[in-house]
Amino acid sequence: MEPEGKEIIMEENDLIVSKTDKKGWITYCNTTCSDIAEYEKGELVGVPHSIFRSRAMPRSVFKLLWERISEGHEIFAYVVNKTKNDNHYWVFAHVTPSRDPEGNITGYHSNRRKPFDDSLAAIKPLYAALLAEEQRHGNRKEGLAASTMLLTKVLEQKGVDYDEFVLSI
Repeated sequence: MEPEGKEIIMEENDLIVSKTDKKGWITYCNTTCSDIAEYEKGELVGVPHSIFRSRAMPRSVFKLLWERISEGHEIFAYVVNKTKNDNHYWVFAHVTPSRDPEGNITGYHSNRRKPFDDSLAAIKPLYAALLAEEQRHGNRKEGLAASTMLLTKVLEQKGVDYDEFVLSI
């Protein structure tokens, strides 16, 4: 499945920053975030971060991302997002849990940069295969499970875990 609309290309020095609560509702975003996503800054605080979810982003990758961060781990991931005007943009995201003084997770912090073209050339075919697997099944739950299994199989064939794979491309 192709991403929405035209592609918006980030500049080399762009840094998208957002913070959410534990449920993924945006509590902060910088101007770069709102500008690239074609929103007014005030439109984003208080809404689910999934407002950026592109139909071209495999659910299995989001599942992995949420599992990792909710367990207290950081994660790096390539993500295609959609804009308010139904365009899209690719990012290389670094997502970390935010913690209170006792170490409890209170939310999540994401920094996103422009991905390298070579990295996107490697990730786009994988995401297309994961999406095709999701769509091949009759219901969303089965599709997600099948896509997750395919992602696991690809990583096993490469002999790496997800972090090693993402950081190697």
